[in-house]
Amino acid sequence: MEMLLMGAVLALFGIAVSCMAFGAATRSEEEEPVAAKQAQPELAKAASVPARFFVEPAAVPAPAVAVAARVPMEALLLQIENHVRLEQAAAESFMAAPDAVRLHSRTISPFIN
Repeated sequence: MEMLLMGAVLALFGIAVSCMAFGAATRSEEEEPVAAKQAQPELAKAASVPARFFVEPAAVPAPAVAVAARVPMEALLLQIENHVRLEQAAAESFMAAPDAVRLHSRTISPFIN
């Protein structure tokens, strides 16, 4: 009986919250309180100021950018191809003899899976 009463109270509470949300969503502008109308110029003034939600981007030091720019594209492609070959070999060895240990083991690739 107590559980039924608790369910009824929670359902009634849910209906009350839904009614309040529906009433707030369907209220027309004519019914707005005076305080809300006075706050609108302040909101417009606040909206004109740029938001500072995100932090300013960190400045990357020049040597770090220069080192990254000097790595040849061919070297990166060779590393990726090597990683793909190692992953394919690991998949083939698992398919040859499925085992939970092989499934969760790491390859010798320097990249993280």
